[in-house]
Amino acid sequence: MNQTSQKLSVRWSYMVIGTVAMLFAGVLYAWSILKSPLSVEFGWGASALALNFTLAMTFFCIGGLLGAQISKRLGHRIALILAGVLSASGFALTAVLKNVPVFVLYVTYGILAGIGIGIAYNVVIGTVSAWFPDKKGLCSGCLMMGFGASALVLGNAADAMFKSALGWRMTYVILGIALFAVLSLAGLLLKRPDPVTVFPKPTASKAVTANNTEKQDFTSKQMLARPSFWLAFICISFLAAVGSSVISFAKDLALSVSAPEALAVSLVGVLSVCNGIGRILTGAIFDVIGCRKTMICANLLTIGAAVVTLVAVSVNSLPLCIVGVCLTGMSYGSCPTIMSAFTASFFGMKYFSNNVAFMTFNAMTASFIATASNKVLEATGGYTVTFMMLLCLTLIALVMNLFIRKP
Repeated sequence: MNQTSQKLSVRWSYMVIGTVAMLFAGVLYAWSILKSPLSVEFGWGASALALNFTLAMTFFCIGGLLGAQISKRLGHRIALILAGVLSASGFALTAVLKNVPVFVLYVTYGILAGIGIGIAYNVVIGTVSAWFPDKKGLCSGCLMMGFGASALVLGNAADAMFKSALGWRMTYVILGIALFAVLSLAGLLLKRPDPVTVFPKPTASKAVTANNTEKQDFTSKQMLARPSFWLAFICISFLAAVGSSVISFAKDLALSVSAPEALAVSLVGVLSVCNGIGRILTGAIFDVIGCRKTMICANLLTIGAAVVTLVAVSVNSLPLCIVGVCLTGMSYGSCPTIMSAFTASFFGMKYFSNNVAFMTFNAMTASFIATASNKVLEATGGYTVTFMMLLCLTLIALVMNLFIRKP
């Protein structure tokens, strides 16, 4: 094995390390489980706790921008260790809350943990993706699968610890320690490739390769001036909003079509599994058929998910609801993979960390739309109007998708 092959073989180890780091960073998405003991302990209502998640997603996006700058100036190791400190502090401080207003939770979990995990998310993606210019989709898919699977893996683990002798406070402390340990270790183990490293050429067809190969590296300022960025940003935001909305009321959705309680709970886990499958499957497809075709396919999948679920709630069909939830999970999983791969493909790798941080703000936009979906649900007392609204967004996204052109 020559020296170049030896250097390239290590990138798969970095892929594994990055995926594990993303698995722990994704605990932020397990809020639907992590909030349960807080509601009981402090009596905070659903809207107050929902606002905490919205704040966490907002500062998660801000953390992404900070991560890009810290990594650029101080290196990815310092950035990941800082991410571990901030996120661990957020969880540990939440664990010691007593007789405080909900505003303090917004600071500990929403701001501290949100920023820390946002930094980690950006730095891990930027560092590992630099090793896979020939497999952008697969790399994004694996990393995003780890992030998406966290709600299922760590969320269920946390729920089990809540019900054990440990209690919720010690569980939060353990999660904080685990975050610090994993992110710091990832910072020490991960490396960026040397500028002279030669990577294999993409194995896709010539047409796809030509379409995915960057002809220019765009700065964030240049990217933000391109219509293609804003079309993709809004398009992905609308598609992700469908998944964000369903995630927020998946259990109640299943119960509304006469699902047994146990099945309704299980569907939440199935949604997470399909989310992970969608992430890695989209990445693999991206490397075969290219960016634009993958984005159209993801858009059509989301339209199909919204249509099936709309029909399910309209005719009170549990089987259709199960299919709709599975399709929604896969379509939601496709969004972060497309976001990362699209940014690399359209705007280059030189400024990728900063550029993808701006694109990540679509998660915040999607969360606000999900909040609006819940308001519509409360106002109408049923899911039909909500899914009609979401279906309209996916159709608008498709029209915008068709107008996206390489800058």
